[in-house]
Amino acid sequence: MRTLIVGGGASGMMCAALLSGQGQEVVLIEKNEKLGKKLFITGKGRCNLTNDCSVEDFLSNVVVNSKFVMSAIHGFTPQDTMKFFEDNSLRLKVERGNRVFPQSDKSSDVIKCLENVIKRNNAEVRLNTAIKDIIIEDGQAKGVITNTGEKILGDNVVIATGGMSYSSTGSTGDGYKWARESGHNIVKPRPALVPILLKNNFELQGLSLKNVTASIVRDGKVLFSQFGEMLFTHNGVSGPIILSLSSLINKYYDGKTFDGKYILSIDLKPALTSEVLQNRLLREFSQHINCEIKNILPELMPKALIQPVLQAAQIKMSQVANSITKEQREKLIKAIKNLSFDITGLENLNAGIITSGGVDCKQINPKDMSSKLVKNLYFIGEVLDVDALTGGFNLQIAFCTAHQTSSAIMRL
Repeated sequence: MRTLIVGGGASGMMCAALLSGQGQEVVLIEKNEKLGKKLFITGKGRCNLTNDCSVEDFLSNVVVNSKFVMSAIHGFTPQDTMKFFEDNSLRLKVERGNRVFPQSDKSSDVIKCLENVIKRNNAEVRLNTAIKDIIIEDGQAKGVITNTGEKILGDNVVIATGGMSYSSTGSTGDGYKWARESGHNIVKPRPALVPILLKNNFELQGLSLKNVTASIVRDGKVLFSQFGEMLFTHNGVSGPIILSLSSLINKYYDGKTFDGKYILSIDLKPALTSEVLQNRLLREFSQHINCEIKNILPELMPKALIQPVLQAAQIKMSQVANSITKEQREKLIKAIKNLSFDITGLENLNAGIITSGGVDCKQINPKDMSSKLVKNLYFIGEVLDVDALTGGFNLQIAFCTAHQTSSAIMRL
């Protein structure tokens, strides 16, 4: 049994490692000069390879098509992923939020681990080999054709080409093209885990906030909220909680405008109720009755935020504490608990950590990731219309879908 795996990223390498480990003949085909090019930059070069959580918690972090990956995640849990790497000499560590990293903090070590397994198992790796077409005869995948016209034949073809994010790493949507040509539907690709663009961010570029709650609000209703860290950019916001929010709202975005008016609301003091915050302000004001308010607020927030907060509260920077009225104090509390910005859009698809959308899961068998339309053709990883929040969940999707396919092929 000869299996061709197209794409040497996370899912492709894992599939090759698992299959070859069972004595299967494997050809891993990658158009780049090396394997794991996108994996190398994952997690800012540290590679958050999974999340040490329960299956239930994992599924709650899958934004799109969580039911589809239910069988796959039960078959290869985050703990199974950790065991695979540790059994193959990669030491791991678990950080805040159950995020799992290589102990070295080097994504290259994750890639080396997978490469070593593939090499040890004598799988064939063909680099610098771009694929032009999938060979399909009588409703069955029979191999691939390279850009040079060479035919590479196999009993199974696994598409592991990723999405369209970070195109410089080779994720250029090739898998979508082949899927479409073989009769599959493609759910429109959208940016996921991407910075959010704001109408006005008050020149706060570079400001990092910790332990805040960011919410997406539409028509006065809170749609989604995330607690943690965020960062202001030159044209909007980024950081862990913002990236997660972007994946939760991208379905409302057509690439130009949102379907409705969306607001980003930031609670700068989520641990304090409005009543507790009011008592805190009264205490500060009484202790500094003749001080300008701009010199009092640094006790509560970064200096860079004072101007936008006071502007939202309609209070002058030079106003002294003993002149602040009750109405102004209430507006100030509201501004601190609900600092709002108009959302204008999302960064483009290429800026997303992953791609939302892809091969329609309705046409894929969740038990083995095989096509329902073409025999012996499989789709794994980011090429599928499945995506999750930050925290190692997307790489876990890559690994567990690869395991689902490799296990099925080994049973043939």
